[in-house]
Amino acid sequence: MRRTLIIARRVVRQLLREHRLLGLSVIAPLAIVYLLKLFFDTMPATFSTARYAVPVAAFLVHFLSFLLCAIVLVQERTAGTLERMFINGFRRAEIIGGYLLGYLGLATLQAAVALTEVVLLFGLDYGVGTLAVLFVVVWLLAVASVMLGIFISTFARSEGQVFPFIPLVTVPSVFLSGLLLDTALLPTWADWLGRLLPLRYANTVIQEIIRPGGTIGEVWPNLAVLLGYIAVLWALASRTLSEVE
Repeated sequence: MRRTLIIARRVVRQLLREHRLLGLSVIAPLAIVYLLKLFFDTMPATFSTARYAVPVAAFLVHFLSFLLCAIVLVQERTAGTLERMFINGFRRAEIIGGYLLGYLGLATLQAAVALTEVVLLFGLDYGVGTLAVLFVVVWLLAVASVMLGIFISTFARSEGQVFPFIPLVTVPSVFLSGLLLDTALLPTWADWLGRLLPLRYANTVIQEIIRPGGTIGEVWPNLAVLLGYIAVLWALASRTLSEVE
C-alpha cells in the first residue's frame, strides 16, 4: 500500500503541474454543457430536457476521463517512467492502483463540475438524496473511465496510437447505451454489445432515479456492475501491462 501511495502522490503532483490539462478537464465540460443548453432551447416544448441533460453530462465525464487518462499514461510510457518503476521493484497492481488513486481527484472534480452545471443551468429540481445518487453514479462512471483509459494505454506506444481507440469507445457508447434511444429498440447483437459499456449501466441508473416515482432500491444491481467493471479492468490492465513492458 505504501508504494501505491507513493505513485499516487507523484501522479497528483504531475497533474498539478499540468495546468492546461486541469483547465481542459474543467472548462471543456462547462463549455459543452452550455452549448447543449443552447441546443435544447431550440427544441419543441414537448421535448424532455431532463431525459437527456444528466446522461449527456455523464457521457462528457466518461469521454474526458478516458481520453485524458489514456494520453497521459502513454506519455509516461514514452518518457520511460513506467520502465523505471519496474526496475525499482514496483509491482503491476501497485502501479495501476497508484495511477487510479492519483486520478480519483480529477475524476471527482469532473463529476462535480458537470453535474453542478447541469442542475443549475437546466433548473433541475431534484432532492438532496437524488442528487447524491446521481453524483455517485457519475463518479463511478468516471472511475470506470479512468480504468478504461489505463487499460487502453497498455496497447499504445505513442499518443497517436491512442486516437484510433477513441471512436471505438465513444461511438458505441452514444448509440448503444440508451443515451439517445431506448435499448429495447436495438437488435439483439447491438443490445448485448451495449452491455459491455459502462455508460449503459450509468444511464440506466440515472433514468431510474430521475423518473417520477423512481426508487434508489432498484438501481443497486447496475451500481454493482459498475464496481465490477472497475475490478475487471484492473485485472485486465495488470495482465496487459506486463505484456507491454
